[in-house]
Amino acid sequence: MIYLDNAATAPMRRSVIEAMWPYLTADFGNPSSSHSLGERASTALERARAVVAERLGARPNEVVFTSGGTEANNLAIKGLALENPRGRHIVTSPIEHEAVRESCEYLVRHHGFTVDVTDVARDGTVTAEDLRRVIRPDTSVVAVMHANNEIGTVQPIADLSAVAYDSGALFHTDAVQTVGALAVGMVDLGCDTLALSGHKFGAPKGVGALIVRRGVRLEPVIHGGGQERGRRSGTENVAFAVALARALSDAEDFRLSRGDAIVAGRDRLISGVLAAAPGALLTGAVRNRLPAHASFCLPGTNGEAVLLELDRRGVMASSGSACAAGRTDASHVLLAVGIDDDVARTALRFTIGYDTTVEEIDTVVAALRDSLHDLGALSTRG
Repeated sequence: MIYLDNAATAPMRRSVIEAMWPYLTADFGNPSSSHSLGERASTALERARAVVAERLGARPNEVVFTSGGTEANNLAIKGLALENPRGRHIVTSPIEHEAVRESCEYLVRHHGFTVDVTDVARDGTVTAEDLRRVIRPDTSVVAVMHANNEIGTVQPIADLSAVAYDSGALFHTDAVQTVGALAVGMVDLGCDTLALSGHKFGAPKGVGALIVRRGVRLEPVIHGGGQERGRRSGTENVAFAVALARALSDAEDFRLSRGDAIVAGRDRLISGVLAAAPGALLTGAVRNRLPAHASFCLPGTNGEAVLLELDRRGVMASSGSACAAGRTDASHVLLAVGIDDDVARTALRFTIGYDTTVEEIDTVVAALRDSLHDLGALSTRG
């Protein structure tokens, strides 16, 4: 099996499993308990918080552990807007993840907010000028993702957050796809909140975090015992927080030591696919792109049939967002960047992992060529 769907979920490293294991077994205590077992759990939780903070250029008390990226985005959008309503106006982009889109719609339906959407270029980029055209003096929150999960485009977040700052709005970025893949720092990006999800870089599914800049207030979405400094109630998942910290450290160490190899593998894959599939369209930005991300549309094919043929040959890929699996409508991201509905339904996404080899990439390209040949797509497109 060759697994190239790491944007959907990445495998756990052995080091992560070993780090979390003690807190699933002997040191299982509740970190709020005052006895020694609870104190050991509390110490481990705060150590994990400090590691996450250090890796993201934040302070430990700015880290809020969550159940994943969806909860982190919900907490950011709803929490910022409800605590700082101003003119009840939100600005976002047309290519955001459903967690952001649906959070905005909730605020529209139940709290009287309005939402304006920026323009987006054909390559998926939102510019500072795009944001200036829709932001208002009374805008409450601006939310633009750091990089898109379907097409891989990396946004100029520092430029966008500067525009928000000048207008007095708060700025949130969904960094689920970039944490562990790019250098991500709260100060450099200039955002007020930043969401991440552990299973995108080797932690278990079910853990993430929201980084909240010091001094920024949030209305909690989950109420209860006041854990996470009152921002996210519920008994903390110590083992998964430890796993998140270790996975992030591993991913960052790998990025710093072997990040160039990932980019080289991605570029080899892109070149190979474009050669193997005449007429294929690379989607997203050519340069400002996630280092492990290669996404295409294959006009004239049946996207699901291509995926099934690849799967039959032992290659695991996707058509885009795993969160949209099972839907029959075309991707809102591809439609937003100007791709026709029929072409958008032919999307194919490969996202390589830290252990993907050159030989595996070449095997994937050959498998795609054979799949298209068997489906008759090569002859159809010339």
